Amino acid sequence: MAGWFRRLLHKRKPSSVETSLNASSSASSSPSSSSAESSSSSPSMSLARSIRLSPISVSDISSARWAKSYDVCICHSEVDLELVEELVSYLEGQPESFRCFLQLRDAAPGSAVVTELCDAVQNSHCWVMLITPSFLRDPWCKYQMHQALAEAPMANGRTIPVLKDVDRKDYPKELRNLYYIYMALKENSFRQIRDTIMRYLQELCRSSVSRTE
Repeated sequence: MAGWFRRLLHKRKPSSVETSLNASSSASSSPSSSSAESSSSSPSMSLARSIRLSPISVSDISSARWAKSYDVCICHSEVDLELVEELVSYLEGQPESFRCFLQLRDAAPGSAVVTELCDAVQNSHCWVMLITPSFLRDPWCKYQMHQALAEAPMANGRTIPVLKDVDRKDYPKELRNLYYIYMALKENSFRQIRDTIMRYLQELCRSSVSRTE
């Protein structure tokens, strides 16, 4: 049974991070992700496009991005921890210094599992679902997936399914209205995940700006 915990530590990044997030454009996936590297078993789920977004001021990024403790929550099975640690290291090492919630590392010892699962979802902007055979067998992974869908039923780019070693026919039916990233080449997939998170954060900032105008 996967242990899902969250450290109640709000990690503030320096202003240089906010400036780097203020990129005027980024090559990104479709709202819920896409795959330029899909296997032949899932061609219908492949869709890629580049979106140019207007520049966002540092102050707007701060007010929107820092409204939640984490930029992304990685939902995964413990069996896949090694791969997830590589992904987290990649994201946190980017110029944007993405704030990642990683279950075992960001633990709150003694907290109830269900409470931590819900808090991790609610306190993250995006959710990466690493869907592997182990994920599909893990009831806690499915529970967190359902919590994410309940938090944002229309997705809007927040839920990012990533398939690895899973056939198209086994893709969870709850996610079949969302495009996914198929992890064939790890480096390409990591970049797609990064671009999708970046795109959502930029759109979040744009929405914040429009509401204040």
